[in-house]
This record gives sequence, structure tokens and C-alpha cells, in this order.
Amino acid sequence: MSSSWSDRLRHTLGFRLALWYAVVFVASACALVALTYVLLAASLRQYDRDTIETTLLQFADAYARGGVSGLAREIETAQVATTPGPLFVRTIGARRDVIFFTMPDQWRHFDLSQLATPSLRGEQTWATLRTGTAGDELEVASMQLRDGTLLQVGKSTERRAELLRRFRRVLLIDVGSIVLIGLAGGAVLTASALRPVRTLADTVRGIVQTGRTDLRVPPPPSDDALGELGTLVNAMLERIDAVVTGMRGALDNVAHDLRTPLTRLRGVAEAALASDQPSQQRDALVHCIEESDRVVAMLHALMDISEAETGTMTLRREALDLGDLARQTRDLYEDAAEERGLAIVLEVEHAPVVTVDRTRVRQVLANLVDNAVKYTPAGGRVTIAAVRKGDEAVVTVTDTGPGISADDLPRIWERLYRGDRSRTTRGLGLGLSLVKAIVEAHGGRVAAQSPAGGGARLEVRLPIVNSQMSAM
Repeated sequence: MSSSWSDRLRHTLGFRLALWYAVVFVASACALVALTYVLLAASLRQYDRDTIETTLLQFADAYARGGVSGLAREIETAQVATTPGPLFVRTIGARRDVIFFTMPDQWRHFDLSQLATPSLRGEQTWATLRTGTAGDELEVASMQLRDGTLLQVGKSTERRAELLRRFRRVLLIDVGSIVLIGLAGGAVLTASALRPVRTLADTVRGIVQTGRTDLRVPPPPSDDALGELGTLVNAMLERIDAVVTGMRGALDNVAHDLRTPLTRLRGVAEAALASDQPSQQRDALVHCIEESDRVVAMLHALMDISEAETGTMTLRREALDLGDLARQTRDLYEDAAEERGLAIVLEVEHAPVVTVDRTRVRQVLANLVDNAVKYTPAGGRVTIAAVRKGDEAVVTVTDTGPGISADDLPRIWERLYRGDRSRTTRGLGLGLSLVKAIVEAHGGRVAAQSPAGGGARLEVRLPIVNSQMSAM
């Protein structure tokens, strides 16, 4: 069981993030510690060499001024005053005889025959003598003086090595602390960073398990990437909830609106079966076809709305003069308007040209005019206007009918919504929903107004700049 638990732990995102954080943190810290050690060792080595070089020049000057006795006095003075630790000092004459020699007894194991002789007078050479027993080193600087005497000054690295050993022990303790801090910090930071993700997962899990689309992610404490993700998920859930609610309402409305034509169709068919008169049977078939067309038109409208809202509607864009489209629409509804005693007025002298799908925009304008003609009483007027406002083409259809109630006005663009006044008028309740979907598919927007004195004004705004760019 413990093995399976550890396997699950290793495969969790939190464990991997904590491990990666710890690895990166520890590796970076160890690299910094190693760099510090290397720099310290190099600095101590350079300090020792600078000390030896300074002492070499000092002793060379003392030998030049006072000979061997002057060198001895200078060595004694230097060891007491400034130079840390014992020194190796040797002078060799021009005939390779040792003139002066001083060296601590603990350094006798060094092989002095390894020391190099400078090739030029005044030039310094360095040599490092190693021993296989103690492990310490003797660094020696050599310089040939003007009279041919070879002066050599050296210093052991024992004190430097001891200092570095102590520093390494301190660094080992530091590295252990760094590992513990990295693991603990990785766990804490990972838990804090993944808290919004776990909250999001809990919300989604609740939706999956309960089917409730009204659940929301708690407001994020910050505006970082995870906070923005939570906000976007909430916005997505709001839209899904609205779509689900709309689908439920649409299904209810479809069921309600389909019940009437299907019931009529069944009633007509039953009456035709019960009748022996060919004329009645023919009339029944005509009524059945009409009701079938009504159902098919409703389904086609619903499919068009769905395509437009989901962005799958194919738009065949072309340059279109809105004034010509308004005239064609007036000609289409002129006979129906005359029968109802209405006048259709055009205000399209300054109508703009846009690049849109001709068939779809004609469908938009036809739906608007059809609604206006349908709900305007005799003696009224329907006005079609098209103007340019900034980067938008604005098309308005205004009527002098009873207007739209304040309760119905916000909902007239919903699918299958029909206000109380429209229930007595034959229709599907999908015309304005289709208008809104087609206009938004073109990147436009719709609006509706109904003044208190009566009448309604429906407005469509289509972008001109975007349309023209898409046509290029």
C-alpha cells in the first residue's frame, strides 16, 4: 500500500513542481557556494603569492645593501613584524654554492632540487613543491640578482589549506540547510501556487458530479495568470449556464409552438380520412402542406440561428448598397402594406455601401419590415432609413404601431419569445432572434427602442471598415 501511495505521489503535479523547485533551488545554491569556494581559494592563493613576491623584493634589496648579514637582519625583522608564519629563504652564489639558508624543520621533506633557476637576471620564477605524505605544498619564488646570486623565498600552504578545510565544513552545513530549505520551500510554494487550481478543480468536479451549472469558482485573490484563469472559467460557466437555460426555454417554446401546428395537422388529416368528399380531402392536403411548411420554416430558422451564433454560418461577402436593398425590400412588402392601409417611406439618400452577405442582410431587413408591417395598424407608416455614422452603417426600421412594452423590450431578441401582443398574430417568434444572430455574425449589433407615445424603432449597426477590409 505504501508503494502505491508513493507512486501516486510521484505522479502528482504538486510533487513534481515541488521537486523541480527544490532541484533548481539547491542546484543554484550549490553552484553559488562552489563559486564562492573557488573564488576564496583563488583569492587566498593570490594573497600568499603577493606576500611571497613582496617579501622576495624586500629581501633582495636588503641583500644588495648589507649582504648576508643584512638579509639575516631583514628576515628576522620581517618575521616578527609583518610576514605571517615561517619562511623558506635561500641564497645561492654564482658558483652554485649555498650562501644563506633558513627553513623550518617541518619542511625538510620537500625536495628542493625541483626549484627552477631564472633564465634572466631580475626575472621571477615560481615553483610549487609537493610531498606525498602531509599533502601540503611549498610555493617558492626565485629571482637572480645582479651579481649572479640566486635568491629564493617560499611559504607553505598549510595555513591556507587549513582555512579552506574549515570553510568546506561550514559549506557542507550550509548545503544541508539549503537542501532542507529547498524541499520545505518547494512544498510550501507549490501548495500556495496550486491552491487556485485545486479550487478550480473542486468547482468543476462539483459541476460534473451534481450537474449544477450555477456553481462558480471563488473570486481570485490576485490578478495573476491563475486568477485570470478563474475569471475566464467563471465567464465560461456563465455563458454555458445561459446557453443551457436558453436551450431549456427554447425547447419548451418549441414544444409549445410545435404542438399547435401538429395538432392542427392531425385534426385535418383525421377529418380528411373521415370524409368521402374529394374536395375536402384535397383541402386537407393543402392544410397539411401549410402546417408542414410552418414546422420546416421554424426548424430552418433555428438552424440558421445556431450556425450564426456558433460562427459556422458561411458568409459570401460582396459590396452592397444599403439604399438599393431598402428599395427592394419596400417593393417586396409594398402590396402587403397597401392591403393593410400602410405607407412605407424610404430615407436612404445617403445610404452607405458595405461588404456583407447580400442574402443574409436582405433576410435581416425583410424580417424587420415584416414585423413592422404586421404590428402597425391601418393608416400607419413604416420608415426604412440607412445612414453612415462614423465607421458604422446604421439601418433603422421605425413604425407607428402600439410599440413594445417595457417588459418585452429586453427579451424581443430571444429565441421563440413572443410578447403578449404578438400571441394573437401568426408567427414563429424567431425573426428577431435570426436578425440578431446574422448581424452579430457580421460583427455588428442590434438595438430596440419604444417611446412612451407608441411605435417601435429597431436598429442594426454594421461595421464599414471591417467589411471593406474583408473584401480587399
